[in-house]
Amino acid sequence: MIHLIGSHFELFRCGVEILMGAPMDPLSSVNSKVHTKKDFSDSFTTGETRKEQTAEGLYAPTNFSTMLSTGGRDDDRDYLVESKDCNYAKGRWVADSRKPLYSGFGCKQWLSEMWACRLTQRTDFPYETFKWQPENCRMPEFEKTTFLRRMQDKTVAFVGDSLGRQQFQSLICMVTGCEEIPDVHNIGSHYGLVKARGAIRPDGWAYRFPSCNTTILYYWSATLCDLEPLNITDPKTEFAMHLDRPAAFLRDYLHRFDVLVLNTGQHWNRGKLVGNRWVIFFSSHDSELSSGQSHLGMFFNRDWNTGGTCDNSIPLAGGSEVLQDESSDPVIESAVKGLKVKILDITAISQLRDEGHLSKYTIRPTEGMQDCLHWCLPGIPDTWNELLSAQL
Repeated sequence: MIHLIGSHFELFRCGVEILMGAPMDPLSSVNSKVHTKKDFSDSFTTGETRKEQTAEGLYAPTNFSTMLSTGGRDDDRDYLVESKDCNYAKGRWVADSRKPLYSGFGCKQWLSEMWACRLTQRTDFPYETFKWQPENCRMPEFEKTTFLRRMQDKTVAFVGDSLGRQQFQSLICMVTGCEEIPDVHNIGSHYGLVKARGAIRPDGWAYRFPSCNTTILYYWSATLCDLEPLNITDPKTEFAMHLDRPAAFLRDYLHRFDVLVLNTGQHWNRGKLVGNRWVIFFSSHDSELSSGQSHLGMFFNRDWNTGGTCDNSIPLAGGSEVLQDESSDPVIESAVKGLKVKILDITAISQLRDEGHLSKYTIRPTEGMQDCLHWCLPGIPDTWNELLSAQL
């Protein structure tokens, strides 16, 4: 159980959008802008405003997924000029014979079995064959070589819960092309991502592509906040969660990241949090937390893990288009007003694709509980990464 400690929640507000920074400033060399660990540690502790941080190349965090970027390349300038005003959240789903971008069978090395729906009892796979098409701008096709070239000498980091892990695994599959033995090095130990004694898995993974010196990593942090054990001698101890302090992993390694995708949401609920000493504070944000939680997936009748259903198998049964110009979350839109930040709202995009959830299908012989939070892979998280690549 986690106890809430602190009085500043705005820094890590939850919900379901991607809040992406303005296009990266073109740089002739990755070394033309270097950050140190002290630079980022100071920004967390000296009380800089989010607007001040944005001016230095950081972008205000938000709900479902947040991308922070600090660099770019000259050879991308033409494309950025062409699409700088694109509203990627407005458009439609269209059939695409080139999808999926990888095979659920061929990418078993990187995919968790429970998310590779080709390995489950599921027999319908049309959900794999659609792409997102923005209404008034061109979004280039994702190409692994181009992406790795653009990310040469850079680090792309995903920090968050299991949805962030899905997006991480999706991107790894997209850039490896499902090669059985790709030229990829496991460098988890460089970030302290080593499986502890008795643990099922490490707290994350980090892989480097030596051909371009690109690193892609993931770290598990369900709330993005600092967790402190109440009794360090008790392995079953509860934890205090400090809302005004980022996860230690971020404080330690943020200076190494060129692109950072943050996500949080599902773990902000009363089943996993206890408003202990700060009950009044916790209650004051209850409506926001509940709102963020309800946007995380298509849960009909109940929450995702309590008997609700999402077993539709017909693609785009609820429509194929998103027509509104405004964000689905006016709270987030208001929070970043006046900042050099672009919101990419994937809520409406994803809500049209309820048939892409794991639903009742598992790797076990029998069907399981309906999972209306996570997605089949290949699937919708691939689109999130295509949008991320386009925004970069």
